[in-house]
Amino acid sequence: MKLEVQVISEDTVKPSSPTPQHLHHYQLSFLDQLQPLVFMPLVFYYPNYSEANLSNEEQSDRIKKSLADALTRFHMLAGRVKDNLCIDCSDEGVHYVEAKVKCSLSEFLTSPTPCELNKFLPFELDEVNELPTAIQVTFFNCGGLAIGILMSHRIIDALSFILFLKSWSAIARGDGNIVSPPMDSAKLFPPQDLSGLNPNIGITKDKIVTKRFVFDASAIAEIRDKYSSDDKNIEYPRPTRVEALSAFIWSRLMAATQPKPDPNKIYSIIHAVNLRTKTDPPLPYDYFGNICRIAMSVPSRDIEEGFHGIIKPIREGIKKIDGNFVKMLQQGDLYLKYVKETSSIFLKGELLTLSFTSLCKFPLYEVDFGWGKPAWVSSSKLTFKNLVSFIDTKSGDGIEAWLNLKEEDMAQLETDKELLAYVSP
Repeated sequence: MKLEVQVISEDTVKPSSPTPQHLHHYQLSFLDQLQPLVFMPLVFYYPNYSEANLSNEEQSDRIKKSLADALTRFHMLAGRVKDNLCIDCSDEGVHYVEAKVKCSLSEFLTSPTPCELNKFLPFELDEVNELPTAIQVTFFNCGGLAIGILMSHRIIDALSFILFLKSWSAIARGDGNIVSPPMDSAKLFPPQDLSGLNPNIGITKDKIVTKRFVFDASAIAEIRDKYSSDDKNIEYPRPTRVEALSAFIWSRLMAATQPKPDPNKIYSIIHAVNLRTKTDPPLPYDYFGNICRIAMSVPSRDIEEGFHGIIKPIREGIKKIDGNFVKMLQQGDLYLKYVKETSSIFLKGELLTLSFTSLCKFPLYEVDFGWGKPAWVSSSKLTFKNLVSFIDTKSGDGIEAWLNLKEEDMAQLETDKELLAYVSP
């Protein structure tokens, strides 16, 4: 269905108490600097919660007041990014938009179209400029609402994004049990001079198509069996849900778009990896910032080589992201040399990648502002080609795979019978 979203008002939400002078300068870490200058989007859809019995104005007031309180703990989100080096935390505030849409939430949820979902967001994903975050609240005819949140990837990774949402929604519910996370990643990963490096490689607006493929629990179990090994010496012979789906989607995309491998090309898989467990000693789960990097693997193109051809190389790639790798990151210049070498191969067209990022097991459906849990949580159309995001279905046992591909690649993949055999209608 075609969505007609109309903006009603625009505002700025500032922290409810001023940020102390000694916190006015938030230093970006080396890992922050390496991130592309794009927003990460999430949209939460809430049905009209009759028990709460709140008008649109009351819901909006609660969202704004709790956001202002949350910003006193996450003061950098109300600041402005300066020269890819630091955030000026002088409480300029979060851009906040209210809008309305001419349909009911239940009508919209029957067949949401991924490319339409960006209408629930206040900006295009590449319109970051100096803003760490921006929010849009959209009211449906039925009294339901969508909360669209944009976070600059320059400031935080997906885990920190969720931690902020948990704190913000807990404040809205009146839950006082909120801890401020450690926020000094620039001490661990000192900033570097990044001249000559383009962190936005892979970002494009050219004819990217976004589609959502839903895999239910039984389909995922079958795919996991397909990529399992009979070798009793392997510690985990059955791949995880994310490993199996990554392998399956990669192999189907290759079969559909690259049926004859080009000997001059490297066909690789990239996974985002959380570094909090890899440092020595490990960092706390709620450590704030971009505490992640990517692992690359080059699987076999032989379809018959299930576990050993794809799962094993994926695991080996992720295993390399260890304590020694973190030490290299902390030295900065060594890692920069490695990144520049990889980028040059990519730009020559010799490296063809499919990137995966997973929000599975993240408590997205626990984000409750006091009027119940969301009916659905979505991504949106992204600006990266060859990027797959995994999000749990509401039941928790299925996975939604959000694929962002070039138009012609998506057209070929959508006719792949083996892929479609596992996708829920």
